[in-house]
Amino acid sequence: MCPFMQFIEGGRRYQCGFCNCVNDVPPFYFQHLDHIGRRLDHYEKPELSLGSYEYVATLDYCRKNKPPNPPAFIFMIDVSYSNIKNGLVKLICEELKTVLEKLPKEEHEETSAIRVGFITYNKVLHFFNVKSNLAQPQMMVVTDVGEVFVPLLDGFLVNYQESQAVIHNLLDQIPEMFADSNENETVFAPVIQAGMEALKILFQPQTNVYDSLAKDCVAHGCSVTLFLFPSQYVDVASLGLVPQLTGGTLYKYNNFQMHLDSQQFLNDLRNDIEKKIGFDAIMRVRTSTGFRATDFFGGIFMNNTTDVEMAAIDCDKAVTVEFKHDDKLGEDSGALIQCAVLYTTISGQRRLRIHNLGLNCSSQLADLYKSCETDALINFFAKSAFKAVLHQPLKVIREILVNQTAHMLACYRKNCASPSAASQLILPDSMKVFPVYMNCLLKNCVLLSRPEISTDERAYQRQLVMTMGVADSQLFFYPQLLPIHTLDVKSTELPAAVRCSESRLSEEGIFLLANGLNMFLWLGVSSPPELIQGIFNVPSFAHINADTTLLPEVGSPYSQQLKMIMNIIQQKKPYSMKLMIVKQREQPEMVFRQFLVEDKGLYGGPSYVDFLCCVHKEICQLLN
Repeated sequence: MCPFMQFIEGGRRYQCGFCNCVNDVPPFYFQHLDHIGRRLDHYEKPELSLGSYEYVATLDYCRKNKPPNPPAFIFMIDVSYSNIKNGLVKLICEELKTVLEKLPKEEHEETSAIRVGFITYNKVLHFFNVKSNLAQPQMMVVTDVGEVFVPLLDGFLVNYQESQAVIHNLLDQIPEMFADSNENETVFAPVIQAGMEALKILFQPQTNVYDSLAKDCVAHGCSVTLFLFPSQYVDVASLGLVPQLTGGTLYKYNNFQMHLDSQQFLNDLRNDIEKKIGFDAIMRVRTSTGFRATDFFGGIFMNNTTDVEMAAIDCDKAVTVEFKHDDKLGEDSGALIQCAVLYTTISGQRRLRIHNLGLNCSSQLADLYKSCETDALINFFAKSAFKAVLHQPLKVIREILVNQTAHMLACYRKNCASPSAASQLILPDSMKVFPVYMNCLLKNCVLLSRPEISTDERAYQRQLVMTMGVADSQLFFYPQLLPIHTLDVKSTELPAAVRCSESRLSEEGIFLLANGLNMFLWLGVSSPPELIQGIFNVPSFAHINADTTLLPEVGSPYSQQLKMIMNIIQQKKPYSMKLMIVKQREQPEMVFRQFLVEDKGLYGGPSYVDFLCCVHKEICQLLN
C-alpha cells in the first residue's frame, strides 16, 4: 500500500498505480471516502500520505520464520610480525576500549544490543572466550585453515557491557601475547570464513575463492569491512571483492607510519563502528508500466534480476539504479517508482522501509534537459564505466563516454537550442558543468592505465566510487579548492570556492583542496607572513614543517578559522582525510597538481578546454 493507490467504489476497491489492476479492500482496512474521493483516514496512515515510511516486518519476512538475533561485530586483528613491531596492534587494542563504548544503538535504548567477538590471526586463527563470569579471557587456536570451524559457541559473542572487564583484559594482553612472534605469514579468506561460521548456525564447508566466499557471506547476512596497511602489492582487486559484495567498506593506508597516519586510521575506525547501519538487507525496485529497472550499481550482490542483496547497508553507501523504457509513458499518469528495503536493525528487529517517488513525464525534449541533474548523471556514468572495466578495454570505455557526451549535447543542439552558428558550442543551462565533470571522470586513474599509479590504487578507487552517493562522487571527481588567504576571521561561512586550475593559484596565496579522500594545504612562496605566523606559529615560509599531517595548536583567529573550515569539510564524509602540507616548488607539489582537474593531466588526459574542443568537434560531425 502506498500514496499511489486510488480508492474507488466508496472505498471498497482500489486501483494499483503500478499495474492498474483493481482489487478489493480487505474489511479490516476499509474506510469511507470524502467528497473528493480520498479516504477519511488519509493523513492518519503514513503509507497513504508520506513518501517514505517503515513497517515492522512479520515473521514471514524473517529467515526460517524466526526473529533474527541481534547483530554482532567480530573484530579480526592481524597479529603478524610487522603489525606488532610498528605498534599497529597496540594502537587498535587501545582504541577499541574507547569505540566499544559507542556501539550504535536505537534512539530509545540505553545500551547497544550488538554483540562483540574477537579473533586474532597470523598463519593460524586464535578465538577468544570473553564470557562475563571469567576472570581472564581464554584462547583457542584453530590451525587447520583449510577446514575452518569455530571452536567455541558460548562466550565468543557477548554483550560488551556485561563482559567489559574481560574484554579490556584481553585488549591489554593481545599486544604482549604476540610480542615475540616472528610470524610474517598471514591467512585472509579463512579469517572471514571463521567470522561467518560464528554468525551461522550450521557449519557448511566453504571454498577459499573470494567471489564464492563473498556470496556465502551475503547468504548468511555477514558483512566484511577491511582495513589494509600495505607496503607492497596486496591484490586489492581480489581482497576488495569481499567488502564490496557484502556491503562492507574497504580502507587502505599505504606505507602506514604511526606518527603520520594513526589519526586518520583511528578516525575511520571510530566512524565505521559508530555509524548508522542495517543488516541482512534485500532491496526491490518496482515501477509503473512503461519502464523498468535494468541495472544496479553499488556494494551489492544479485542472485537474480530483481533482488538486490546487501549483508549490510550504512548511511555512507548509495545504490545507483538504471531504468529503461519498455513502452510509451503517459504525460497524465507520470512514472512511479517504489523502492522497498527489508533489513534488520541494530537491535535485531526486522523492518521494511519503503520509498515512493512520482515523476512527471514530458513529450518535450526541452523539459527533459531543463530538469536534468548533472551530479546524478556523473555518478551513474562513473559507476557504469567502472563496472565495465572488468570486461572491456579502457580505450573503448573512454570512447563510449565521449560519444555519449557528444550525443546528449548534439541532441539538445538539434532539437532544443535556438539557431546559431555551427562554430558555437551550446550547452543546456542544467548541463553547463557536465563536460568538465566528464573530463574529470575520463582522467581518473581507473580509466587511465598510468604506470605511476599502482594496480592496487586503481582497484581501491574503483571500489570506493561504486558505493558513493551523489554528493561524494561530485567532490571526488571535482575537488573543492578554497582560497584561505582571503579568510574573514569574523565569518562562519566557507570562502567561495575557485576553479581547480593552476591559473587560480597565486604565489601570495594559501589554498585548501579536498576531494573526500585527500586534503591539501598549498602554500605559495610569498604567502603573507602574518598568515603563516597565525597558522603555523613560525615567522616565514622557509620555517614551515611540511612533514606533518596535523596543524600546530595555535590560538590565533586564523588558525581557529582554518580548523573550523577543515572540520566543516570533513563532516559527514565517509572517509577521514589526512592533511598534506604542500609548499610551492617543492617535490610534493606534483601530487597536489594531480587534483587540479581543469588542467592537462600529469599522466595523460586533456585539459578542460581541450576536451571541450574535442566534444564540440564530435557534436559538429554528428549534426552534419
